[in-house]
Order: sequence, then C-alpha cells, then structure tokens
Amino acid sequence: MKSNLMHLVPPVSRDRVISQFPKWYTPEACLQFKEHFHAQVRTACQQSTGPVGLKISKVVVVGDLYVGKTSLINRWDTAGQEKFKCIASAYYRGAEVIITVFDLADIQTLDHTKQWLEDALRENEPHSSFIFLVGTKKDLVSDAVCERTELDAIRFANEMQAEYWSVSAKTGENVREFFSRVAALAFEQSMIKELEKTAGHMVQIGAGNLIKLEKNIVEIPEGNTQGSLSCC
Repeated sequence: MKSNLMHLVPPVSRDRVISQFPKWYTPEACLQFKEHFHAQVRTACQQSTGPVGLKISKVVVVGDLYVGKTSLINRWDTAGQEKFKCIASAYYRGAEVIITVFDLADIQTLDHTKQWLEDALRENEPHSSFIFLVGTKKDLVSDAVCERTELDAIRFANEMQAEYWSVSAKTGENVREFFSRVAALAFEQSMIKELEKTAGHMVQIGAGNLIKLEKNIVEIPEGNTQGSLSCC
C-alpha cells in the first residue's frame, strides 16, 4: 500500500541526485568550502540496498513581512508579544536549518534579521542548526545597489555565523542552487549523526521514495512585535 504522503507532496523529480557538494554563493560568507560529501556518508549511500528516499529535515524560515517568503496558508492574531513567543517556540524547536530572509531593496529588513535569528536559536540546542542569511528580490535592485547591500549582509552573516545568499524568486536566479546547498548540508549532518549512533551497522537512508519538506514560516509585520503570527 502506498504511503498517505502520496496525497500530500508532489511527485519527486528524477534529477534530485546531488553527486558533488553544491558550491557556496560567496567565499566571504560560507559555512563550508568542501566539494564532496563526507567519506562515511558517501560509503553509506553506496552500500544502501532497496528503495532509497531522502531524510526529513525541519527548515524554519523567518523574517519580516513582504520580504519574499512562501505565501501563507493560515493567519491569526495574537494578544501580545508573550503569547506570540509561546506559539512561535513550537515552530522554531528542532530546526536543522534556519533561513533568515530580508529584502535586498529594503535595508531595514536586514537590520531585523538578528532578532529573528535570536528568537529561533533560543528554542534550539547550540550549534545544532545550519544558519542561512538570504537576500531576496535581487531582480528589483541594480548591480551596484546589490553589491553595496551585500557588503552589509556579508558582515551580518559573519556575525550570525550564517552562510549568505542573494536570490530572485521571480527570475529563479540562485534559487535551485541555494536549496541544493541547504539539502546537501542538512542531509550530510543527519547522516553523520545517524552513523555515530549506529556505528558498525547498516544505516537506512530515508524511507520510501518520496521527498517531504517540513517547513515552518513565522512572521510579524515590520516594526511590530505584537502583530500577527502565521505559519505553514
């Protein structure tokens, strides 16, 4: 019997294989410079038998409203900041990847990213999450403006211990490359943790033949920490 996930996720494309580690966007703000997966991870993948699927990693996307995150599927109001924090903690907790987003055309949204990251990190173990700082709407700014903004963004990324990327959802620039990078880092980390727990035993790489994305998005209107909270 096929998994009920068949009704929840789209068909998986056949080109989802990543044979080499996806390259970073800029060396000035990069989490890892390597070009290949960890040797133990490569060995485990090569020795795997039977249907192979991908592991599920929890990705949390945070940032101001209107910076280019996924459309919301549900919205409700909160009574105040304390209640918001109580609700948001459930979505932040257990994140393997934290993506903090800002608008390249609105420098103020970059200033808010540190607070978003602090809120998310508060609900996770130290050094347990990969952190990305992503500038969106690259198509809306000139090359000169983008370069100037990226200088500030790279400084922020280094302070946040994050990897920086600039993308455009409209044109697709760097989007595929970015998510391939996220997937590679998250998958490798998950595999290494499992290999450490099951030393000497065959590691099962995922289950079934589906990719499932578990994603949480939490938003507050810009400059208003007592606004609305939404997730999907």
